[in-house]
Amino acid sequence: MRNIGISAHIDSGKTTLTERILFYSGRISQIHEVRGKDGVGAKMDSMELEREKGITIQSAATYCSWGDNQINIIDTPGHVDFTVEVERALRVLDGAVLVLCSVGGVQSQSITVDRQMKRYGVPRLAFVNKLDRSGANPDKVMAQVREKLRLNCAAVQVPIGLEDQHEGVVDLVNLRSYRFEGDMGTEVAETSEIPAHLADVVRERRAELVEALAEVDDEIGELFLEDAEPSEEQLKAAIRRQTIANAFVPVFMGSAYKNKGVQRLLDGVVDYLPAPNEVKNMALDVSREGEEKPVELCSRDPSLPLVAMAFKLEEGRFGQLTYLRVYQGKLKKGDFIYNTSSGKKIKVPRLVRMHSNELEDIAMAPAGEIVAMFGVECASGDTFTDGKQKVALETMHVADPVMSLAIVPTSRDVGTQFSKALSRFQREDPTLRVHFDSETGETIISGMGELHLEIYVERMRREYKVECTTGKPRVNFRETVTKRAKFDYTHKKQSGGQGQFGRVVGYIEPIPDSKEVEFVNNLVGNNIPPGFVPHIEKGFREACNAGSLIGHPVEGVRVVIEDGAAHAVDSSEMAFKLCSLYAFRQAYHECQPRILEPVMRCEVRAPTEYQGDVIGGLNRKKGVINDNVQELDEAVIEAMVPLNNMFGYSTELRSMTQGKGEFSMEYAHHAIVSMDVQQELTKTYERKRGGK
Repeated sequence: MRNIGISAHIDSGKTTLTERILFYSGRISQIHEVRGKDGVGAKMDSMELEREKGITIQSAATYCSWGDNQINIIDTPGHVDFTVEVERALRVLDGAVLVLCSVGGVQSQSITVDRQMKRYGVPRLAFVNKLDRSGANPDKVMAQVREKLRLNCAAVQVPIGLEDQHEGVVDLVNLRSYRFEGDMGTEVAETSEIPAHLADVVRERRAELVEALAEVDDEIGELFLEDAEPSEEQLKAAIRRQTIANAFVPVFMGSAYKNKGVQRLLDGVVDYLPAPNEVKNMALDVSREGEEKPVELCSRDPSLPLVAMAFKLEEGRFGQLTYLRVYQGKLKKGDFIYNTSSGKKIKVPRLVRMHSNELEDIAMAPAGEIVAMFGVECASGDTFTDGKQKVALETMHVADPVMSLAIVPTSRDVGTQFSKALSRFQREDPTLRVHFDSETGETIISGMGELHLEIYVERMRREYKVECTTGKPRVNFRETVTKRAKFDYTHKKQSGGQGQFGRVVGYIEPIPDSKEVEFVNNLVGNNIPPGFVPHIEKGFREACNAGSLIGHPVEGVRVVIEDGAAHAVDSSEMAFKLCSLYAFRQAYHECQPRILEPVMRCEVRAPTEYQGDVIGGLNRKKGVINDNVQELDEAVIEAMVPLNNMFGYSTELRSMTQGKGEFSMEYAHHAIVSMDVQQELTKTYERKRGGK
C-alpha cells in the first residue's frame, strides 16, 4: 500500500495527472479533462464550482491498484487560498508527488507546498510535467529545484524529445527506453535501445544521479570512490532508501495531458515511496495529565489498540463525512471508539472508501488506510482510539486569516440557513473564521484571500439558496508595541453594597519578531491573593483582543505584573479582571503602538515587453522587488507587497499586459506600516466609531 498526495502550483497539471493515473490503473474507463469542456470534467473535480473554474477547491480522495499495490491518492488544490487542503492531506500521507511545470518551473506555491512537505517530513518524487509545451526546459526546472527548494535531487529519466517532439523517456536506472503510443498512451513500447542522439546526455545524467546519491548513501558512495558502476538493483535500492530518508528526490519526466510518462511515474511511486509500515509515526501518551510522553505507533500488528486521526470534514448526502487515517490497529463498522479530544464515546455507523464523490462501503480498515465514516460529530485534527490507549496525535498547522469580508443575507427569512451554512463551513475549513462585529452589527468572515471568501459566498448561494451582499474586502491588520511602559492602575467602584477594588503594578514591553502575547507573574508576597492572578491574566488577554489604535488584535507583547493591592471585602475576580484590562489600555499609548499589515510574497509573469510596466506598477504599490529573471520571452518578477495595496491587481495586470500577464501571491509576514498609513487608518477607525 502507498498513501500519496499530488501537490503543485496552480495549473501545473495535478488533476490532469491524477485523471491519467486513474485511467491507466483501470480505476476509470474514460479520460475527461479538467475544465469540463465535454460536459463531464475531471473525476477528482466533483464540485460544480471546480468544473466551472477549472481549479481544485477541495482535496479529493481516491484509490487505485498498480501491480500488487493499492495506492490511496489525495489530489490537492494548487491555489494558495486553499492551502489548508494541502496541509491536512500532507499531515496524514506517507509520500507525495510534487508536480512542476516544465515551462513555469518552481513557482511560488511550489515553494509553499515543499515547505509543507518538509514540515511533516513527507518523502517525495518530483514530476516535471507539460514537456509537450513550447519552451519546455526540464534542465532549468532541475536547477530551480536545487536552488529554490534546496533539495538534493537528480533526474531518473531523460525525455525523448521536447515540445511537439516529446514521445517518451529513457530510464537512467535500467537504461531502457519507453515510448507511449496509441491514442491514449496505453501502449508502452519498451526497448533496450537508447536513441543515438541521447547517448551522451544519458551518460552525463546517469553520472549526475550516481553522484547525487553518493553524497548521501554509503553503499553508492563507496562504489563512487572506487570508480565502480552501480548495478540497476543497487541504484534502485539506494534511491528508495534515500527518498524514504528525505535525503534525495528522484525527478521523473512526462506530459500528463499528452499521456506520456504516467505509467513509469506510477512504477516510481511503488518503487521509491514508503509503505505505511516503513514510516515512523509518533503520538503523545496523555493518560497522565501534565506528564505527556511520546510513543511510537506500530502499523504492522492489527491486534494493537486503535489510533486514528480525523483530518477532513465534509457535508455529505447522508450527513457529516469524516475522513480518517488509521495509524495503528484496525477500525471496524459497528465499533465503539473514543474521541481523545472531547472524551466522547461514539459508534462507527458506516465506514466507506472514497473515490472522489463516490462511496464504497467497507466493513474494516486496517492500519495505513485512508477511509471515511458518516454521522460522527468531531473536529478536524481529533484523535480516535478504542479506549485501551489514551494517546493524541499532533494536529496540523493552521495559518491565520489575512483578509476579511462583511457578509449580510439579502432576506431576513434565510437567517437559519445562513447560520447553518457558516457553522458547517467553519467545521470543514479551519482557516475560515466567523465573528460578529458588535460595533458595526455585521457578520465578518475571514480567510486566506479574495478567492477563498468568494467561493464560500458562492457555495452559500448554491448549496443553501442564501443570497448575500458583501462589503469591500479588508485586510486583517494587527497592532503591536515598540517601547516598554510601566502601569500602576487602581480600579475602585462603590455604588451601594459590595464595591469593586483592585490595583495592579507592572510593565508592558515588546517581544521582537513574535506573534505571541505573554503574561509573566513576578508577584512577591501576598498583596494580591494568588486566586486573583488568573483573572488578571484574563483581563490583559482580553485587552489584547482589540488594540485601541484600530481595534485589531495586539501581538508581540509581554505583560509583567510585579505588585498590587487587594481589599478584604471589595476585591473580586471581576474587579481584578477589569483592573488589568483598564491598566493595559491606560499604558498602551505610552508603549508607542504601531499597526502591522500583512505583506504578500508575489510572483508576476508577463511577456518581457511589459516588464517595465509591471515593475513600475509594483513599485507604486510600495512593493519591494526581490528577483527579476528572464525565462525565454517571459519576465518573472518576485516582490514583497502589502496586501492592502493588492486589491484589484488582477484587473490592473490584465490591462497593462493586454491579458497576457498572470500573478500569484501568498502570505509572507506582518510588517509595521508607515506613519502616514497608520494615521490614515486610525482616522478612519475613529470616524467609524464616532458615527456609530
